[in-house]
Amino acid sequence: MRRPNIVFILADDMGFWTLGSAGNRDAVTPNLDDMARNGCTAENFFCSSPVCSPARATLLTGRMPSMHGILDWILQGNMENEGEKPIEYLEEFKGYTDYLSEAGYVCGVSGKWHLGDSEKRQKGFSHWYVHQSGGGNYYDAPMIREGKRVREPGYVTELITQDAVRFLREREGKDEPFYLSVNFTAPHTPWIHNHPQKYLDLYRDCAFTSCPVEKRHPWQIDFSEFNYDRKEMLKGYFAATSALDLGVGEIREELRRLNLDRDTLILFSSDNGFNCGHHGIWGKGNGTSPFNMYDTSVKVPFIACMPGKIRPGIRLKGLYSAYDFFPTIMEIAGLAYKEKDLPGKSFAKAIFTGEEREINDCVVVYSEYGAVRMVRQREWKYIRRYPEGPDELYNLKTDPGEMLNMIDKAAPELIELLNKRLESWFSEYARPETDGRQANVTGAGQNKRHTAKGFEPGSFQMGYETLPVRQA
Repeated sequence: MRRPNIVFILADDMGFWTLGSAGNRDAVTPNLDDMARNGCTAENFFCSSPVCSPARATLLTGRMPSMHGILDWILQGNMENEGEKPIEYLEEFKGYTDYLSEAGYVCGVSGKWHLGDSEKRQKGFSHWYVHQSGGGNYYDAPMIREGKRVREPGYVTELITQDAVRFLREREGKDEPFYLSVNFTAPHTPWIHNHPQKYLDLYRDCAFTSCPVEKRHPWQIDFSEFNYDRKEMLKGYFAATSALDLGVGEIREELRRLNLDRDTLILFSSDNGFNCGHHGIWGKGNGTSPFNMYDTSVKVPFIACMPGKIRPGIRLKGLYSAYDFFPTIMEIAGLAYKEKDLPGKSFAKAIFTGEEREINDCVVVYSEYGAVRMVRQREWKYIRRYPEGPDELYNLKTDPGEMLNMIDKAAPELIELLNKRLESWFSEYARPETDGRQANVTGAGQNKRHTAKGFEPGSFQMGYETLPVRQA
């Protein structure tokens, strides 16, 4: 039997709250909303790290950042420029696309790569249209096309869509299955003066009630965006989201035109979440110093659609993570893999049938960013900052908005239990030489790969000074 085609569409900095299908009345996202109505939505899907490169590496390899060694967004090693050598950060690990390629899939990527050495085709991809670094202006974007560095004068969201559609057309009439990553840079900043008027006009009269106006979080770091008007920033963020949504619609329409829609699984998610004023924060995990692990930073959308195969309207209630993605893709493709030390479990059955594994407080997910680690179950979220805090504890049943830190109020036995669970899990799925607790990750970018002895000085860009501890 022919293996299914797979299209994985990945947004950049999109929180779970962003889409109309998630209840956002501001968002104009008809195509993603239609995918959700006619497919499966995982309501509680979490990234492995609330920043792009580590999160993307986990999706691809199934390993946590403290195992694969990408602990911050990649600043250096993307290209060879002025003495800077490119770095293939994931050279020692196989991604699921390696396995797909070996099994006969034609694998393509259109858009953001941001995992190092952007000029080199990697991880089983034969089609390679990628951003030279990780992001930036939406016009005049630096890309790699057919192995050459180019500047793209058009709007990069539309260019990524066009390249993805071109890849699909080239598959018409071919026997081998295909896999396509469509990695948009949207809705990542910049938001001001970077988006076509037709998308901005969708939000001309929008009140943006989905984005709270809260007192600035005391840990918030300074961004140049703070000098701009709040509504103009939100118009840009939402306009970028609507442009991405239109691209999703064009990709789905092309699959229908080619009569490939019933043979193709479409998956949609984001690398990490984002705060547009939530908790008084603009940004993701590194929008604050120290890093934050609010659900708005670590929880992301996840939608799967395949007409005739996935029952419409499935809404999964369990907890799922980016490290579950690798085994899920492998099961969907019907492939075995050699790695026995991966933390994730496939939830392919749940996607296609709605039948979930046990949903209770014993099912947990984990996330990390440098020296900050999180364990989250349905009732409790515990955040540990090594070596000396400040730590956080939230009761998600009574305080789903994570407004009251109970670290000094909860029973010591509960904190001890959660800490033991956290320590035990990471001791199994982290390596000493790539352990984020020892790496001095600042949130300002990663410059080098680890060595056999760990990270050398200068591996991470100098960052922001720690601000005063926020009191509950």
